[in-house]
Amino acid sequence: MIQARRIRIDRPGNYNVLRLEPFAVGSPGTDQVLIEVVAAGVNYADGIIRMGLYESAKTLHGYPITPGFEVSGRVLEVGAAVTRFKAGDEVVALTLFDGYSSHLLLEHDRVFARPACLSFDQAAAVPTVFLTAWFMVHELASARAGERWLVHSAAGGVGGALAQLGRLAGCAVTGVVGHADKAGVARAAGCTHVIDKAGEDLWRRAEAIAPGGFDAIFDANGVSTLGQSYRHLAPAGRLCIFGFASMLPRGRGVPQWPKLAWDWLRTPRFNPLDMTRRNRSVIACNLSFLSAQGPRLIRGMEWLLARFASGELAPPPVTAYALGDAARAQAAIESGRTVGKLILHP
Repeated sequence: MIQARRIRIDRPGNYNVLRLEPFAVGSPGTDQVLIEVVAAGVNYADGIIRMGLYESAKTLHGYPITPGFEVSGRVLEVGAAVTRFKAGDEVVALTLFDGYSSHLLLEHDRVFARPACLSFDQAAAVPTVFLTAWFMVHELASARAGERWLVHSAAGGVGGALAQLGRLAGCAVTGVVGHADKAGVARAAGCTHVIDKAGEDLWRRAEAIAPGGFDAIFDANGVSTLGQSYRHLAPAGRLCIFGFASMLPRGRGVPQWPKLAWDWLRTPRFNPLDMTRRNRSVIACNLSFLSAQGPRLIRGMEWLLARFASGELAPPPVTAYALGDAARAQAAIESGRTVGKLILHP
């Protein structure tokens, strides 16, 4: 048995429910790999789990729960049937929760060799955001060269990944950021135009860039932009939804229930008759509910890692926190001021 550490949430609440605790890890099962974690990714969804609002955390796991969807590290031991890895191998892995840990037991098919071009921190920053983007771009939106895209939160983890995948697909990507100091990050990710919505009229500028509308718009804001995003689609355009950040608190750590209820009531309900008449589509993505579709996720990870290895994709900027500072990391990502990805060091 190994004495390990993890962040545990016994019940939903504020940042103070993120509790660092010791726990024991045994030997791997027949098809498992035991990983010593070097870095664990932090995602916006982790805070929603802490608040008790993340549906897959409630239906697929329950509380107590350890958040975290991705790690990088070293293999300590493998199960009897595992031939892909051996002790000492450096890896990156997908987790369905449990990532905020110093050690993990995982099924071997969710573990991948760490590309030499990615540090441990960079490798832990890749899986969730790039797989979410890959699924939307290649499985849902069917990217085609020459298209015009609008990507909200283009300096964030998923937004930056979308910009890179759009550039790789031959699309002209317009990125939206919330502060002028994020514009450079969005441009570095591949955005040909960047709109600072804090300093200019978002939709007036968008109309100037794409007078006929955008072929695809990727929106994680929720009620604050969804209606306008839909209205700014071109014929045969696709609105891809991957979050509702504007409905959630900034800096308070717990839901503001009156605001949440009001925003829920104001959230657009898209009319299928109008969608048919205008030839528009609304599609959505939640990566955790794809966990049962292993072959799909494996195919996406292998596709992405090959393109990191070839230099066609680059990791996002990374900011690191200690595992015991998980509360500070979640507060930072919920502030809306971060860029790229945050990771934890156990």
